[in-house]
Amino acid sequence: MAEERPGSWFGFGFCGFGQALGSGRGRQVLSPEPLRVPDAGTDICDIGSLSAAWSYTAIVSSAGRLLLSGSARGAADGCRDAWASETLRAVLRDGPGGPGPGAELQAWAPGAALRGEPLWARPAGPEEAGREDDGAACETRAGPLPLLPGARAHLSPRPPLCRPLCPALRARRLALGAEHALLLDAAGQVLSWGGGRHGQLGHGTLEAEPAPRLLEALQGLRVAAVAAGGWHSVCVGAPALKEDGAGLKGPAGPEDAAAAPFIAVQPFPALLDLPLGADAAAASCGSRHTAVVTRTGELYTWGWGKYGQLGHGDTASRDRPRRVQCFVREQLRVTAVSCGPWNTYVRAVEPGRS
Repeated sequence: MAEERPGSWFGFGFCGFGQALGSGRGRQVLSPEPLRVPDAGTDICDIGSLSAAWSYTAIVSSAGRLLLSGSARGAADGCRDAWASETLRAVLRDGPGGPGPGAELQAWAPGAALRGEPLWARPAGPEEAGREDDGAACETRAGPLPLLPGARAHLSPRPPLCRPLCPALRARRLALGAEHALLLDAAGQVLSWGGGRHGQLGHGTLEAEPAPRLLEALQGLRVAAVAAGGWHSVCVGAPALKEDGAGLKGPAGPEDAAAAPFIAVQPFPALLDLPLGADAAAASCGSRHTAVVTRTGELYTWGWGKYGQLGHGDTASRDRPRRVQCFVREQLRVTAVSCGPWNTYVRAVEPGRS
């Protein structure tokens, strides 16, 4: 049976604030480079998750060590998860007794180095994890930030920092864009709300929605993942990928298609076919770029590319998905992607042999 070696993280795009992004030379990295971890005791194969804001990145190791890189710097142990934005940093930390009951959710100012007292804190104990006999609650308990443990509330970069969700919603994942939010429920349905002036809500209008509204155009399609960017959203189903707000209409053309000299508004979800019949498995959105991982471990990117955030070795923008050749040449299989506003982080593994 095939086995995988430990995965390594790579980065490319904007690093003007000294983010741990490849070599970090100048203000940009144009092609994927191994991530530089700002801590001598942490290996890039030990990174469990990361969250990127515009000016800094929060990295959480599998051992629970949080590292900040960029405009914010510092480190802390006993962390389960972190979520970064330019107005708030949230950290889920273990209690005094270590992992288990007593965990605490903390909100910090973006520039804080995790010393002293947080701006706001609240327990994240069993009472937030839902009832043990509630199958939906058990399924959603491990959802990553900004969805809170138990899926009863979510973080917000602006006060109130903790916002409740409707008790009837069986939330599984939450994605926060610059002006809007996408929620994936336990049944694979998508709800969206917030600003809609760029069509990012997918309801067929440019109107804002004050509360979560079911995305009717995707009913009947079980969605596996959602992502929200600055002006667009992505929903991944099996086996197709649907995107709204990015101006893509109909099947994608050749991988090297030139970028369109205009910005189109697509307020209604449009089916996107990846080149070569690739099947999407996961997606992430930056401010104005998109990255998709296929089920066979390839990475496709498109959108705004001024800082090299597409990973194609240049600063060109592209309106069609294009495969990132670096991972193909190195025979690496991509397993995860996380976009910052102007950069991209990727986890890749080298398949082993039995």
